[in-house]
Amino acid sequence: MSINSAKKSGHVAIIMDGNSRWARQRNLKIIEGHKQGVKRLRDIVKYSAKSKISHLSVFAFSTENWKRSASEVSDLMKLFLQSIIKEVPELIENKVQLNFIGDIPRFSKSLVSKINSSMEDTQVRNPNLILSVAISYGGRWDILNAIKGLKDHKININKITEDEFSNLLSTSNLPDPDLLIRTGNEIRISNFFLWQISYSELYFSKLLWPDFKLSNFKSALKKFSTRDRRFGKQ
Repeated sequence: MSINSAKKSGHVAIIMDGNSRWARQRNLKIIEGHKQGVKRLRDIVKYSAKSKISHLSVFAFSTENWKRSASEVSDLMKLFLQSIIKEVPELIENKVQLNFIGDIPRFSKSLVSKINSSMEDTQVRNPNLILSVAISYGGRWDILNAIKGLKDHKININKITEDEFSNLLSTSNLPDPDLLIRTGNEIRISNFFLWQISYSELYFSKLLWPDFKLSNFKSALKKFSTRDRRFGKQ
């Protein structure tokens, strides 16, 4: 989707990287970086709901993030819970439908309950935006989970099509991303949407996520509008 042209990017995905480094650079507790990151996401969600973006997907907590210190993981779980409680009323007001993808049962019962209720509460006909939050998510986990589902769906592995396999992924109800943005001055995918970004345009920012302002998001969209997406064609 472009802000200033007829070209659209219906689905924007973001790897929100750099919260911990942002906090360490300022001698703050790590959780303060994550809190600042939530503020940045709030601004971008508000803007996206009013723009021509139909889907926004964000990588909030990877399967690898479970390896972080117990205190940081505990703080993140509390922040997830607090953020859901705080943000849902505004999401409802702005007709933003909330969607969570990942190994959700791995979280505490209280958090899983709040995740499920928030998705139910934000269900709306013709939403302005579908916000998908990937937590305890990994691209390899998603693909392996889909492979395990082949037997349950009685699909012949020798005849399976790409569309049939896509329907077994946790993102089966989402279009593939048109644009993937990664912050944090890292040029890698970090196990996010490995199947889904085959033809996505990639945008890497040197800014840490808490420093990635709405103006930077708009710049990424403008840059996308200049890309010539050929999907293998000349």
